[in-house]
Amino acid sequence: MAEFNNVRSVTEMPEGDDAKRSFHHRMFLEPQEKKRSMKALVVKQAKKTCSCTPAKVKDRVFSFFPVLQWLPKYKLREYLLGDIMSGVIVGVLLVPQSIAYSLLAGQEPIYGLYTSFFASIIYFIFGTSRHISVGIFGVICLMVGQVVDREVQRAGYDLAPAVLSVLADPGAYANTTASPANQTSQKLLCDKSCYAITVGATMTFIAGIYQVAMGFFQVGFVSVYLSDSLLSGFVTGASFTILTSQAKYLLGLDIPRSSGIGSLVATWINIFRNIHKTNICDLITSFLCFLVLIPTKELNERFKSRLKAPIPVELVVIVAATLASHFGKLRETYGSSVAGHIPTGFLPPHPPDWNLIPNVALDAIPIAIIGFAITVSLSEMFAKKHGYSVKANQEMYAIGFCNIIPSFFHCFTTSAALAKTLVKESTGCRTQMSGMVTSLVILLVLLVIAPLFYSLQKCVLAVITIVNLRGALRKFKDLPKMWHLSRVDTVIWLVTMAASALISTEIGLLVGVCFSMLCVIFRTQRPEAPLLGWVAESETYESLSAYKNLQTKPGIVVFRFEAPLYYINKECFKSTLYKQTGVNPVWVKAAKKKAAKRMLREKEVDSGGNRTSISLDFVSEPLGFHTIVIDCCAIQFLDTAGIRTLKEVCKDYREIDVQVLLAQCNPSVRSSLIRGEFFKEGEDHLLFHSVHQAVDFALDVQEDSGTSASK
Repeated sequence: MAEFNNVRSVTEMPEGDDAKRSFHHRMFLEPQEKKRSMKALVVKQAKKTCSCTPAKVKDRVFSFFPVLQWLPKYKLREYLLGDIMSGVIVGVLLVPQSIAYSLLAGQEPIYGLYTSFFASIIYFIFGTSRHISVGIFGVICLMVGQVVDREVQRAGYDLAPAVLSVLADPGAYANTTASPANQTSQKLLCDKSCYAITVGATMTFIAGIYQVAMGFFQVGFVSVYLSDSLLSGFVTGASFTILTSQAKYLLGLDIPRSSGIGSLVATWINIFRNIHKTNICDLITSFLCFLVLIPTKELNERFKSRLKAPIPVELVVIVAATLASHFGKLRETYGSSVAGHIPTGFLPPHPPDWNLIPNVALDAIPIAIIGFAITVSLSEMFAKKHGYSVKANQEMYAIGFCNIIPSFFHCFTTSAALAKTLVKESTGCRTQMSGMVTSLVILLVLLVIAPLFYSLQKCVLAVITIVNLRGALRKFKDLPKMWHLSRVDTVIWLVTMAASALISTEIGLLVGVCFSMLCVIFRTQRPEAPLLGWVAESETYESLSAYKNLQTKPGIVVFRFEAPLYYINKECFKSTLYKQTGVNPVWVKAAKKKAAKRMLREKEVDSGGNRTSISLDFVSEPLGFHTIVIDCCAIQFLDTAGIRTLKEVCKDYREIDVQVLLAQCNPSVRSSLIRGEFFKEGEDHLLFHSVHQAVDFALDVQEDSGTSASK
């Protein structure tokens, strides 16, 4: 109840006119009693968490395994046809993309199929979204591939050819945890592709652990620092890096993959240095694939409302290219690079390499954050569109387990993917049963069809990867509209995109987050701070610079500061207030003292050198106003610097006979003012619940002062 000890209320009415004025302008608000017993809160939370009843256990189990909630309620006749159709279509599209994106992640094609297969099954069990498609995502594959290439080079696998191929001998996986330092024994047990998937699986395991930990500790709020403009800029910037990494396959060049800072520029320099070694067969094949894929993709998008299902042009291109390469003997005749042997079935499970964890633990952090941010944002977007709800923390569990469990089965990192999710939704998907159908399609490929892709040229896979970047690269067309809506968001997009492309994907993400936070700080450091005018025949006050035909009350200045008042912008608050009112009280006081001294010297001279004590009343020019009303409705909070600044402003203006009133303070600001001892007994500047009340109070005070002076 400390508020009533410092701020006048209707129960503290002075006599006469003052009583009438006080009653007219005050509202009686009794604050809630706040229970601040930390012990009671801890005990209450502990009882809530540790209590165990059959109903609570059931709720926990059903919450952790959402499939148990919706599967018994599955409407077979209503849902099955749409789920089967969407599952088959997404599976057909996913097969070529899984093979293509494996190259991007620095892996053999079989591992992309493994990843897509396991991700769909696990999300079916743990996910809460009915529509998103979880699997291989280009940006995540790029980030994984950069780490894989670094660790492979660090282990020395690029210095000498491997002795054995693990794909020819699956049993070689039994000892993949041998130390890379012992190169002799390592090469006998695990070749380059084997070590690459070991690195990828280990990083996938760590990324999954991070995501599950974020779900357990309910730190999904981290994703709020990844705004839509930041994520869009990051994906577009990473798309340039993806395109660059695939360019060597289009030309059939055998050059090392650049990594680290400036890898995009270094890669293009390397490409142009080796451009004379271009494989003409791969170049022609790439050109023909572009001629088929791009127009067909455009037709799919333009007529998607008329087509019951998109044309599976990628699968058609892969089949045709494989047949042409096999019967034309392009590898033997022209030296084209092909996918090679893709085994059928599954390799035996194998744990991650624990010795690699220190090497990849930091790299897994941005991968985990990007993965769950994209998954959660897509889940919430489609849930809102179709009128159901998803649980953000459960989504983090789901995507975390989609990484942890498959990491034991030679898979790399996954997340939700927008393009495949859109296809899934548009082809009749009703539940995640469609994901199980997709897994069955991929399983068929794994068990029967995979070896048939032996002769598939890698340039075809590169073309598929690049064509799928069209959506991200088209964001440049949206820049004028984005600039019109928000220039700050546009600048964030451009900075994040440029940093992700020109520096590196991880540093680009960090630069984007830091720049976004700096933009927020700068916007609060130099906020809008207009003078307000009265809207006639109302109690509303609005900005004089934004609206016409507003009126001002004589002798009263109304000022609004549209940001929190804290240590960063306290000087801006004071300078803007002085500029808007046209009066700096510190300068006025200094001018008074200076003028007083000058007049005192003149009096002494006029008295013929007789030094006498003279009482001097300095009468300054009128300021034009007697009251400043600060509208605090946009001040969300105050810190100690902000409270001290308000005290200084009120004190300085009071010394030049200008009173300062505060209006529309929220409870947090009022509480801060009280704790900071802003209100002292006998002071005239009070809190008001509206600007109109404060203005009326100031007018009444001035009227009473004029009446008293006339008497």
